[in-house]
Amino acid sequence: MRRIKLTVAYDGTAYKGWQLQPNGVTIEEMLNKALSDLLKEPVCVIGASRTDSGVHARGNVAVFDTESRIPGDKFCYAVNRGLPEDIRVVESEEVPLDWHPRKQNCVKTYEYQILNCKIEIPTRRLYSHFCYYPLNVEKMNEATKYLIGEHDFISFCAANHQAEETVRTIYGAEVKKNDEDIVTIRLCGSGFLYNMVRIIAGTLLKVGTGEWEPEHVKEVLEARNRKEAGQTAPAKGLTLVGIEYEREIPKEIVGRNEHWDAVLDQTSLESDGVSRVRIRFSEPEELPRLIRRMVHQAYRNGAKEVFVTIPDGYEVSETESYGYYRLRRLDDGSYGTEYTGRAL
Repeated sequence: MRRIKLTVAYDGTAYKGWQLQPNGVTIEEMLNKALSDLLKEPVCVIGASRTDSGVHARGNVAVFDTESRIPGDKFCYAVNRGLPEDIRVVESEEVPLDWHPRKQNCVKTYEYQILNCKIEIPTRRLYSHFCYYPLNVEKMNEATKYLIGEHDFISFCAANHQAEETVRTIYGAEVKKNDEDIVTIRLCGSGFLYNMVRIIAGTLLKVGTGEWEPEHVKEVLEARNRKEAGQTAPAKGLTLVGIEYEREIPKEIVGRNEHWDAVLDQTSLESDGVSRVRIRFSEPEELPRLIRRMVHQAYRNGAKEVFVTIPDGYEVSETESYGYYRLRRLDDGSYGTEYTGRAL
């Protein structure tokens, strides 16, 4: 058995998103059919990002398992013959059997495009949201600085989301306008919540039209309330540009903002299988979530043991579950983690 990784580009206009749906054709369905027909065996792909109906991609990622002996880098040429012209596999390669596109540390990049002119251009209608109000791109760009960093983005998440954790990290954010009246919002992050990019786009539109000042974006973020953010911008303006996977585990991961400050020390991960979480500061109500996130990240990165250090004056429960783990106080005052038995 072999596992093949695909990089997939598609025009999402005619599809009900990535994931299989009972009420319409999806990208996943088309890939499964084309690969099954090609290989004469049942194939079910696993996607990295389950984009919504109407959303486009230039670099989504999927894997599938096969007994085929076709070289990994040749699958893209073979499968494209059986795909419609609005879906293309742009790259393929063989990866280890345990490589999973949603269980790897990565940076995802999305772009949201807005056609900002007086009259809509027909050739842009499928790939951009039309806005005839003049947009102040400088103010929109200024507003993005409040999004950069590690934050709880629940204000920018659809109310019916199913995410257990709503903290994400935005590494880069910018807004630019080109000579063809296209305003592009570009966001790079560790991951995105359901409708997060489209809600950010809708919020930045309110800044661009002058309804809100750039500083109001910080207020929306701190409110932690979906009702405080802007509208969800239409799907057709959104494109998943690409996913860049981490090639090596960093020695240190820092999570910091005005509500918490913690570091995941992984300097002994390769040699001893040990990682250490040091909580340097946390608002009391954030502490359980912070511990859960950092410990989960450590185990996801391959740690066999994780130890947690908490500043004097902070209290944690040794009976409460922190995700899939409980804490056990050690003689040196730090805490060891004990697996509770739930599947990761």
